[in-house]
Amino acid sequence: MSNTVLCILFILIGSLSIAASYFNWDWYFNNYRARFLVKIIGRRGARVFYTVLGLFLVGLGAAILLSP
Repeated sequence: MSNTVLCILFILIGSLSIAASYFNWDWYFNNYRARFLVKIIGRRGARVFYTVLGLFLVGLGAAILLSP
């Protein structure tokens, strides 16, 4: 997989995570992977966590994409 495709994938996945947190999508937070985190830190905490994770992924993808 080329570097560009991987960066775009990071940006898309991060954007999905940010959008799911902002719009509070039930299908995203009722997923078996997210349900564990919701049970531990609550829905609001999980939304904050996935927002930060999404920002990290978008930033990582952009930084790698824009690096020389």
